[in-house]
Amino acid sequence: MSHSDTVAFSRALVALCKNVVYKETEPRHWEVILSQRHKLEDYVSKLGLTLIVDEMDGYGFLKQRSYGSDEEEIPRLIPRHPLSYPVSLLLVLLRKRLVEFDSAHGDQRLVVKKEEIVEQMRLFLRDTTNEAKLVQEIEKLIERVERMGFLRHLKGGNDGVYEVQRILRSAADAQWLSNFKDRLEEYKRYAEGGAATPEGDD
Repeated sequence: MSHSDTVAFSRALVALCKNVVYKETEPRHWEVILSQRHKLEDYVSKLGLTLIVDEMDGYGFLKQRSYGSDEEEIPRLIPRHPLSYPVSLLLVLLRKRLVEFDSAHGDQRLVVKKEEIVEQMRLFLRDTTNEAKLVQEIEKLIERVERMGFLRHLKGGNDGVYEVQRILRSAADAQWLSNFKDRLEEYKRYAEGGAATPEGDD
């Protein structure tokens, strides 16, 4: 491997360690991920990580590997953080929206407006008389989910418009989807003041 290839490999690896790498926004790293995939997989496996690459949707990320009962685990590198109720709720609603959109439109991009997110979230958040404060809180949630890599703000005059990133399909798998109705019922009861705060995990 030449010096330039080694540098490109290292940069792609660092990018993966920091966040999701998307073909559309980081084409150079994406090319390295595809061309050096096996070397990357071998490298991160020594750290107890697995490289996940979705060539169809164009993204790659690192995931903590799972272990069998007879395997000795490597200390966890990627920490698990409990999700707050509002963040978990927003992810559930976005994932549900993505399922419905995909069934009707195939592989097109799902674009949502901030106002649409606010209206959806309002149904599951406890009533408040301070509308401006509610909107500000939801905007902070949107920013959090954007930092997590599940939303991408579309710039260029599209203020408050976001693309739902398809990595959400990997983060919320079939088992997670099967709990949609139960989870949303929990959220409704919470909004009505009749249940404890629902929680989830990263």
